[in-house]
Amino acid sequence: MSKAYQQAGVDINAGYEAVERMSSHVQRTMRKEVLGGLGGFGATFDLSQLNMKAPLLVSGTDGVGTKLKLAIDNDKHDTIGIDAVAMCVNDILTTGAEPLYFLDYIATNKVIPEVIEQIVKGVSDGCEETNTALIGGETAEMGEMYHEGEYDLAGFAVGAVEKEAYIDGSTVKPGHVIIGLESSGIHSNGYSLVRNIIKKSGVNLQDKFDVDRTYLDVFLEPTRLYVKPVLTVKKQIQIHAMTHITGGGFIENIPRALPNGVTAMIDLTQFPTPKIFEWLQNQGDITKEEMYNVFNMGIGFTLIVDAQDESKVLDALKAEQINAYKIGEIVKGEEPIRLMGV
Repeated sequence: MSKAYQQAGVDINAGYEAVERMSSHVQRTMRKEVLGGLGGFGATFDLSQLNMKAPLLVSGTDGVGTKLKLAIDNDKHDTIGIDAVAMCVNDILTTGAEPLYFLDYIATNKVIPEVIEQIVKGVSDGCEETNTALIGGETAEMGEMYHEGEYDLAGFAVGAVEKEAYIDGSTVKPGHVIIGLESSGIHSNGYSLVRNIIKKSGVNLQDKFDVDRTYLDVFLEPTRLYVKPVLTVKKQIQIHAMTHITGGGFIENIPRALPNGVTAMIDLTQFPTPKIFEWLQNQGDITKEEMYNVFNMGIGFTLIVDAQDESKVLDALKAEQINAYKIGEIVKGEEPIRLMGV
């Protein structure tokens, strides 16, 4: 190997070992449409095998944000990759698209093969659960850009949907109902605030939060993947709009799925709020309204459907082991969203 490159801070051999370690995890995610294997200069996916008449490609990219700091500071890297996948595939799912493939980008101070393997294991877990092929990525060692032990993680996903089945919210109208799908916790947004509250509270992250989990377990709980249950519902029932509740909470995200002239009336009494949000609100002295403008508050994804389909949707989601609730309805109005019970 190049001794000069090693002296400059880049260990090529560590990079080779990291690729070798991640290969078995990546292989778990393969789909029949993927051509070639890991390690090429470009990743190839054969769209002709999808059996679609007029496919639209839908893409999304995102990172994990400062939730990474909790993973890094506590040397726990095996689930953060699930968050990276979820933030991308849940986004493109809102159009009705099935995620097809994913690429990851890891930039780090120094390639530590064992850590890279754990990160990619999480990415592969998320891809495997959503039938999304991990067909490529990049690991960059940049000692001058990151402090020792630090890394950043981002992802890029591509999905496809038949043109006639594309969902953009344009058919939403008064009388439709809003179904909320339960989140797994905080997901991957608001962690600059979360970490500030943790610091101010003085809580020991290894202490028990409840019977089975420590505070660290709760804070690093991966973002829920909604792909399989939502695509199952979509096969049975017409969905008029979908929302992934990310940064900006209810107040910013739900209106993104609505046309002009309608209001989403949300009844906050119709779903349970996980205890971690109550803890954050109390420890951070945050108003309830602000909580709904930052966090998902227990609802990570929403569907807007015809009122007569409400029970069918709830039953279908229950069969997919997702707790879901009717959390509101669409009415005529100019304000995009109204929260009842703040």
